[in-house]
Amino acid sequence: MATRAIDSRNTVPAVAADDRRRWFRGQAFWLVAPALLLLVICLGLPLAIVTLRSFSEPQWGWQNYAWFFGTPVNLTVLQRTFAISAWVTLVCLIAGYPYAYVMTAVGPKMRLVLILCVLVPFWVSGVVRTLAWVILLQDSGVINSVFRAVGLSPVKLIRTQTGVVIGMAQVLLPFMILPLYSVMKTIDLRLMQAARSLGASPARAFAQVYLPLSLPGVYAGAIIVFILALGFYITPALLGGPRSTMLSTLIQNQVLSLLNWGRGGAMGVVLLIATFVLLALAAPLSRQPHKTGSRR
Repeated sequence: MATRAIDSRNTVPAVAADDRRRWFRGQAFWLVAPALLLLVICLGLPLAIVTLRSFSEPQWGWQNYAWFFGTPVNLTVLQRTFAISAWVTLVCLIAGYPYAYVMTAVGPKMRLVLILCVLVPFWVSGVVRTLAWVILLQDSGVINSVFRAVGLSPVKLIRTQTGVVIGMAQVLLPFMILPLYSVMKTIDLRLMQAARSLGASPARAFAQVYLPLSLPGVYAGAIIVFILALGFYITPALLGGPRSTMLSTLIQNQVLSLLNWGRGGAMGVVLLIATFVLLALAAPLSRQPHKTGSRR
């Protein structure tokens, strides 16, 4: 009898916990319903309209996609779009990784200043930042003036792919730093000290201890920056030239200048599908298990 009484007392809280979990699962849909409705109206519906137009204008069929893949210029621009996005991602990673590491190593006050420096660009219009880069990168701009002052030859930066990468990297750098910092702040820096105490050099301790633990942040930041870079329009249009044209510029030209919604929609759908394929290929890397040491 005593055993049954104990079992019944232990069973009641478990049943109540199961009921609460089922209730929360039932209410979860209503919690996310407003966000889902907003996504459907603002993203899903326009995307469906653009996709439909890509097949229906000027007439039903695959002629818009046949035109896209049958025009060498379009394929060249698509390849260039992915290449520029990859370069921008690499530049952001090289510049953002040390910055995020410093954010985890300094004190609270200095960390607040560094976070503020990351967030300040969000308060300035992208057009204003791009125009500032036009002033800096032009042939008679600040950078080339400094080069002439120190006896170096001026460098062609404006209307080049290099200028586009620099301008896009500056805009997208916060999207790399923040995911890196969110992962790095959970890594216990005493693991590096332990590796050093076991005879590892600083470079080896970083490569075998710290870097693997920070890879989830690298993957997250790289995916975010790469996807955002694929759709850039203003920065390539102002800083780039004919040889640095990205697919977004062609889409704008087809839709707004030529009023050809069918071909513009086909370009957008091709870019979207190519992005999804790339994400599917990168997903296994981001799902790799990485053990992180938490600070105490």
